[in-house]
Amino acid sequence: MVMSRMQLALNVDDMDQAVEFYSKLFNTAPAKLKPGYANFAIAEPPLKLVLLENPGRGGSINHLGVEVESSEQVHAEIERLSAEGLFTEEEMNTTCCFATQDKVWVTGPGDEKWEVYTVLADADRFGDSPTLLAQGGDASGDAECGSVCCSSTAAADSSVAHDAADAKAACC
Repeated sequence: MVMSRMQLALNVDDMDQAVEFYSKLFNTAPAKLKPGYANFAIAEPPLKLVLLENPGRGGSINHLGVEVESSEQVHAEIERLSAEGLFTEEEMNTTCCFATQDKVWVTGPGDEKWEVYTVLADADRFGDSPTLLAQGGDASGDAECGSVCCSSTAAADSSVAHDAADAKAACC
């Protein structure tokens, strides 16, 4: 599998403070900055760092991922992971984290959520996945809706998403 970079999505208590810290740490400004959301496209080390404002959960991992270069690579990973006996959940042409993406989710042995994804295009909305409406979100897809845009498996797991704040935390 050809990987372009690893992704680490962190929950943060204070977005302004976190953006200031990570900008200094990695010597780069966020590639995308929206209310309650930031992502850094770090060249060295190759990393997509995503920050999700989630007061009370700062410093915890939201989810992990691998960003690949194409939809073909996502589909190849679906086949490979399925052949390995790992349950996969596919989300094709979904809007999440201000981007339209093709992705597949798997859950690790410690219940950690992993996604393999590619970004198809930027979007003006946080998310509009069918999971949003299924989890009680609104059709606006705004980050403040408190609904899951990325991982319906995370939202469906009652140990992960107990309320709107927890559901937002499960999202990339």
